[in-house]
Amino acid sequence: MSVVLRNLQRAVPLRRARLRKDVETLRHILGIYRFDLGLICVDNRRIQYINKTYRQNDSPTDVLSFPFYEDLKAGVLPSPLHQDDCNLGDIFLGVEYIHRHCEEQEVDDFHSILAVVTAHGLCHLLGYRHGTEMEWKQMFQKESQVLEEFNRRTGHQLQPLTKNAF
Repeated sequence: MSVVLRNLQRAVPLRRARLRKDVETLRHILGIYRFDLGLICVDNRRIQYINKTYRQNDSPTDVLSFPFYEDLKAGVLPSPLHQDDCNLGDIFLGVEYIHRHCEEQEVDDFHSILAVVTAHGLCHLLGYRHGTEMEWKQMFQKESQVLEEFNRRTGHQLQPLTKNAF
């Protein structure tokens, strides 16, 4: 299945080929390569609008995920009955927000942080949440496992973001 990658922002230069390659690697690690996925890169204005509209939070953020399977239990892959249901949902990356925080925290590799934030968004599409401490620990553990395998395959040394890192 496919990944639709859209860059709807002009605030930050984006290497789409690298992002697409990283997303494909993450999809294979998670075993979701047979599902469609939307990945939309947006600026602060647009992510703030989406955040306000859907989460009643009037500020920009790093990532917002909109799962196709809203009630999916964490760690359980969807079992679509029809081809039309082979969709995980959409992830909106606030690339301007992420880039600004990378600059503030003197992080050199913005594109690596995009991969980490995308992994976080993918976990949300797969039912992981962090509304409680127990949910946060479960999600952090999953992200750690995914990024450990990502690092093994790519030679990177990525780590999940800590709580409230961005």
